[in-house]
Amino acid sequence: MAEVHEFHATRVPLPRPGNLDGVARVIVDVLPKAEILDPQGQAVARAMGRLGVSGVADVRQGKHFELEVDDSVDDAELERIAGSLLANPVIEEWVVRRVP
Repeated sequence: MAEVHEFHATRVPLPRPGNLDGVARVIVDVLPKAEILDPQGQAVARAMGRLGVSGVADVRQGKHFELEVDDSVDDAELERIAGSLLANPVIEEWVVRRVP
């Protein structure tokens, strides 16, 4: 009979230079606009039901970006980056926030 081994993966976070002088950490969350169909979110919602999870009315699946930027990058530039590179403004909306 074959021997069975259990394996558990552990995610190890990468070090972040967010505490260094002159570097800011910025989070950009991107989601489909409310009027845009989200088939991935719908698939996750259906899977939750099959797994016996109740009480979840809707799921929207999006993208999460973490940026390390020089303090000289202002909020207007971050909005431009989000709206022209990280998101498709026709079908997605985004939120940009600086974190300590």
